[in-house]
Amino acid sequence: MDDSRPLLSPGDPAPFTEIPAARQTALVLVCDHAGRAVPRALGDMGVPPAEWERHIAWDIGALEVSRHLAARFGCALVASVYSRLVLDCNRRPDDPGLCPEVSDGTPVPANMGLSAAERARRLAALHVPYHDAIRRTLAAVRAKGQVPVVVSMHSCTPVFKGHERPWHIGVLWKSDPRLPKPLMERLARAPGIEVGDNQPYDARDGHGFTMREHCERAGFPHALIEVRQDLIDTRAGCERWAAIFGDALAPLVDRPELARVEVHP
Repeated sequence: MDDSRPLLSPGDPAPFTEIPAARQTALVLVCDHAGRAVPRALGDMGVPPAEWERHIAWDIGALEVSRHLAARFGCALVASVYSRLVLDCNRRPDDPGLCPEVSDGTPVPANMGLSAAERARRLAALHVPYHDAIRRTLAAVRAKGQVPVVVSMHSCTPVFKGHERPWHIGVLWKSDPRLPKPLMERLARAPGIEVGDNQPYDARDGHGFTMREHCERAGFPHALIEVRQDLIDTRAGCERWAAIFGDALAPLVDRPELARVEVHP
């Protein structure tokens, strides 16, 4: 592998896709694990074809749900294009799991013993452009005199390491309750829906990069959402859960408490 050349070639897709805002709104959607593309230079990375269909490669359903929400609210969406097996855009640049050698038991040969130069090449090609696009999008909202309200869309497996996850949808947050708490309250009103408060992951454990980098430090209201993948692995499921989530979110976006910059330690 020649790690001195640019990672992406002219035939590769761009590192992110975006939908511009169709109307003036403070809401911004991001989707860190939306795609499963692989640069031509990396081939199949030594990973069997069936593994690319699994959650280790991407957040199944998350992009389609995000697109439905962007259409409903007329808001901007920034989404990654490349698989998290190549590089995880929701990890710090110095995170050991940025380019995983093993993901949920599946070896990733192309990531074994990755050189510092190759890590830097992937960061420059994929991580930096994606996060720069988020910065531009948030700056555009601020330029219109609004405080961005940011929702990061993810999906999770129904079973992990032998444990069934009872939550249909989880809301992850660290210290700013302005969006997460009322959102969980509204979601919990829907019949038969189990809502996870910092489940199935805990945003307070120091993992994750996007919300901390773009929202926590800046004082923008935000929440990271995890929808169970077996609920959104079909077109109908994506439409249904985008509607459920959108109904809970719609009355909250314009609340006055979200229109302030507040840094919560």
